Amino acid sequence: MPEREIYLLSPRALSPETIAVAFAKTSRSPESFREIAAELSDEKSAQFHEKWVVGYGHASVAEHAVLHLAFENVSRVAIETIEGNRLASYTEKSTRYQKWGPDDFTIPPELDRHPLRDEFIQTVRLLFSTYAESLDPTKNLIVERTPRRDNESDEAYDRRIRSQYVDRCRFILPAAANANVGMTANARVIEMTIRKMLSHPLEEVRQIGAKMKEVSKAETPTLVKYADANEYLVETVKELGNREWRIENSSSDWCSLIDHDKDGETNILAAAIYRFGEMGYADALAHVRSMKADEREKLAEILLGKLGKFDIPLRELEYATYTFDLVMDQGAYAEFKRHRMMTQTPQRLTTRLGYTTPLLITEAGFGSKYEAAMGAAHAMYEKLHAFNPDVAQYIVPNGFNRRVLAQFNLREAFAFCQLRTAANAHFSIRRVAQKMYEDISCVHPLLSKYMKLREETWQSVEENYFSKV
Repeated sequence: MPEREIYLLSPRALSPETIAVAFAKTSRSPESFREIAAELSDEKSAQFHEKWVVGYGHASVAEHAVLHLAFENVSRVAIETIEGNRLASYTEKSTRYQKWGPDDFTIPPELDRHPLRDEFIQTVRLLFSTYAESLDPTKNLIVERTPRRDNESDEAYDRRIRSQYVDRCRFILPAAANANVGMTANARVIEMTIRKMLSHPLEEVRQIGAKMKEVSKAETPTLVKYADANEYLVETVKELGNREWRIENSSSDWCSLIDHDKDGETNILAAAIYRFGEMGYADALAHVRSMKADEREKLAEILLGKLGKFDIPLRELEYATYTFDLVMDQGAYAEFKRHRMMTQTPQRLTTRLGYTTPLLITEAGFGSKYEAAMGAAHAMYEKLHAFNPDVAQYIVPNGFNRRVLAQFNLREAFAFCQLRTAANAHFSIRRVAQKMYEDISCVHPLLSKYMKLREETWQSVEENYFSKV
C-alpha cells in the first residue's frame, strides 16, 4: 500500500500560478504534486492558464492561486466595495480601538475643481475636530465609572477602557475617513473584485481597482490580466441608480421580518433524518409532519441539544431562510456587513433616515456639539446629493441610519445572533442581533431556543446606551 503523504506546496518556492497548475494537473496526471510542480516553470504555467482558464473557461483552477493584498488609506466608502466579496477574508482597521488624526480622510476625486470641494473639506474637518474634542469628556466619564484594578499598568488600563469611549465617539466619523484593510483571496475572486471596482460609479474605487490589477499581475499575471470594466455592471448600475424611484415609504419599523419559510423547522428536521436514513425527502417530510409535538421536540433536542457555545450546527439548518428589512446606524452596518454568508442589499449612505446619539455623549455634556456636527453633515450631504448621490456618501457620519435588506438561513442566524450579542460586541449591533433573534424565535421557537444568548433585550440596549435612536 502506498504511504499517505500530506505536505505544502510553499509559495516561498513556487509562484501562485504554478501552484494552481500543479493542483489542476492532478486530475489527469498519475504523478505526485511534487513531481508535477518540478516540471513546471512560470512560462509553462502561464501557457496552461491561457489555454485552460482563459481559453476554455476552467476558472476554478484560478482558485488555487492565493494572494494577500494590503490596502492603506482608502475611504470607508471604498472599503465596502473591497469587502463586497463573499469568498475572501478581510481584517480592517477598527474604529473601536484606534483613534483618527485630523487629516485621515479621502477627498473624492469627483470634487476636484468643483465649487463644493472647499466646503466639503471644511465640513469633514469640523466632524474630525468634533470627534477629537469628544474623546476626553467621554473618556473622563468612563474613568470615573471604571476603577483601575490592583497593580494594573497605565497601558493595560487604557487598553481596557479605550473601546468604551472610542466606541461612542466613532459615531461622528464620516465615511470619508481612511482605514487600512488586508484581503486574502484566490485569483478568481481577485479578478471578480477588479472587474467590479473598475465598473464602479465612484472614481476612487476605480482607481483602487486599477492599482489592485497592477499589483496582482506581479504574482498572477495571466489570471488577472483580462480583468476589465464590465459593461453590464456599468450600464445596469447607471440606469437603476439614475432613476427617481418615487414610491411612498409607509414602513416605520426599524427591524421587519418580511418573509420566512413557514415550514422551516419541519424542513430542517426532515433534512436531518433524511441525511441518516434511506428514504426520499418527501417521505421524510411526511414523517416529521406526522410526529406529535413532544416527538418533534425530542428530535430537535437530538439535533441541537449537545451544541456548545463555539460549535457550528449541522448544515441541515440551512433549509430555513429569513428575510429582514433593517434600519441601523452605519457603525452597526460596518459590523453587519462582515457576515458574508448572508445576501445583503444595502442602500446608499444617507442622512435622510436620521441619526443615533450614544447616551455617553449626552451624559458627558457633549450632546449639543454632537448635534451641531450631525446637522452640518446633513446640510453638506444635501448639497452633494444634488451634484452626485454616490459622492454624497463620503460626508455621512457613522451615527446616521442606513437601510439594508438581508436574507440568510437559520445556521447563519445562529452564528450572527450568538456572536453579535456577546458582551464584547458593540452595543449598536447587539441591539440589531437581539431584535432579529426575537423575531426568529417568534416564528421558529422549537429550534431557535438552542441559540446561546446573553440575558439582554434590544429594549434594554436602547435604554442603557442611546439617548436617541
